[in-house]
Amino acid sequence: MKYIVLFTDNPAAAADIRAQIMPRHLAYLEAHGTTILAAGPLRTEAGAGAGGLWLVEAETVAEVEELIRGDPFWPSGLRHSHQVLEWRQVFLDGERQI
Repeated sequence: MKYIVLFTDNPAAAADIRAQIMPRHLAYLEAHGTTILAAGPLRTEAGAGAGGLWLVEAETVAEVEELIRGDPFWPSGLRHSHQVLEWRQVFLDGERQI
Protein backbone atom coordinates (compact mmCIF):
# COMPACT_ATOMS: atom_id res chain seq x y z
CA MET A 1 0.00 0.00 0.00
CA LYS A 2 1.24 3.51 -0.72
CA TYR A 3 1.03 6.44 1.63
CA ILE A 4 1.71 10.14 1.39
CA VAL A 5 3.20 11.75 4.50
CA LEU A 6 2.80 15.51 4.77
CA PHE A 7 5.11 17.16 7.30
CA THR A 8 4.64 20.63 8.73
CA ASP A 9 7.82 22.35 9.86
CA ASN A 10 8.22 23.92 13.27
CA PRO A 11 8.62 27.67 12.60
CA ALA A 12 10.38 28.09 15.95
CA ALA A 13 13.18 25.65 15.03
CA ALA A 14 16.52 27.26 14.25
CA ALA A 15 17.80 26.96 10.67
CA ASP A 16 21.24 25.83 11.84
CA ILE A 17 19.67 22.69 13.38
CA ARG A 18 18.42 21.64 9.93
CA ALA A 19 21.90 22.08 8.43
CA GLN A 20 23.47 20.05 11.24
CA ILE A 21 21.00 17.17 10.97
CA MET A 22 20.59 17.12 7.18
CA PRO A 23 23.41 14.59 6.52
CA ARG A 24 21.86 12.11 8.98
CA HIS A 25 18.37 12.75 7.57
CA LEU A 26 19.56 12.07 4.01
CA ALA A 27 21.42 8.93 5.14
CA TYR A 28 18.20 7.76 6.82
CA LEU A 29 16.23 8.27 3.60
CA GLU A 30 18.88 6.34 1.64
CA ALA A 31 18.87 3.50 4.17
CA HIS A 32 15.09 3.19 3.78
CA GLY A 33 15.00 3.75 0.01
CA THR A 34 12.97 0.62 -0.70
CA THR A 35 10.20 1.91 1.59
CA ILE A 36 10.50 5.70 1.33
CA LEU A 37 10.13 5.93 -2.44
CA ALA A 38 10.36 9.72 -2.73
CA ALA A 39 10.95 12.62 -0.36
CA GLY A 40 11.50 16.34 -0.52
CA PRO A 41 10.84 19.75 0.97
CA LEU A 42 7.74 21.87 0.45
CA ARG A 43 7.95 25.62 -0.03
CA THR A 44 5.49 28.49 0.01
CA GLU A 45 5.01 30.68 -3.05
CA ALA A 46 7.44 33.14 -1.46
CA GLY A 47 10.06 30.39 -1.14
CA ALA A 48 9.85 29.88 2.61
CA GLY A 49 10.09 26.34 3.98
CA ALA A 50 6.66 24.84 4.63
CA GLY A 51 7.41 21.22 5.50
CA GLY A 52 8.08 18.08 3.55
CA LEU A 53 6.49 15.19 1.69
CA TRP A 54 7.27 11.48 1.57
CA LEU A 55 5.84 8.79 -0.69
CA VAL A 56 6.01 5.56 1.31
CA GLU A 57 5.24 1.96 0.44
CA ALA A 58 4.33 -0.03 3.55
CA GLU A 59 1.86 -2.62 4.78
CA THR A 60 0.34 -0.48 7.55
CA VAL A 61 0.13 3.05 8.88
CA ALA A 62 1.98 1.77 11.97
CA GLU A 63 4.99 0.98 9.76
CA VAL A 64 4.86 4.49 8.32
CA GLU A 65 4.68 5.97 11.82
CA GLU A 66 7.75 3.93 12.80
CA LEU A 67 9.68 5.36 9.84
CA ILE A 68 8.65 8.89 10.81
CA ARG A 69 9.78 8.42 14.41
CA GLY A 70 13.13 7.03 13.24
CA ASP A 71 13.96 10.02 11.04
CA PRO A 72 16.61 12.24 12.71
CA PHE A 73 14.46 15.29 11.87
CA TRP A 74 11.65 14.12 14.18
CA PRO A 75 13.34 14.21 17.63
CA SER A 76 15.22 17.41 16.70
CA GLY A 77 12.06 19.50 16.86
CA LEU A 78 12.25 20.49 13.18
CA ARG A 79 8.91 18.86 12.47
CA HIS A 80 5.83 20.38 14.04
CA SER A 81 3.33 17.76 12.89
CA HIS A 82 2.57 15.21 10.20
CA GLN A 83 -0.36 13.59 8.43
CA VAL A 84 -0.37 10.11 6.88
CA LEU A 85 -2.76 9.59 3.96
CA GLU A 86 -3.36 6.42 1.97
CA TRP A 87 -2.65 7.04 -1.71
CA ARG A 88 -3.82 5.13 -4.75
CA GLN A 89 -2.03 5.94 -7.97
CA VAL A 90 -4.38 6.16 -10.95
CA PHE A 91 -2.21 8.06 -13.46
CA LEU A 92 1.50 7.72 -14.37
CA ASP A 93 3.63 8.92 -17.27
CA GLY A 94 0.62 10.04 -19.29
CA GLU A 95 -1.32 6.79 -18.81
CA ARG A 96 -4.17 5.58 -16.68
CA GLN A 97 -3.18 2.93 -14.17
CA ILE A 98 -6.71 1.62 -13.58
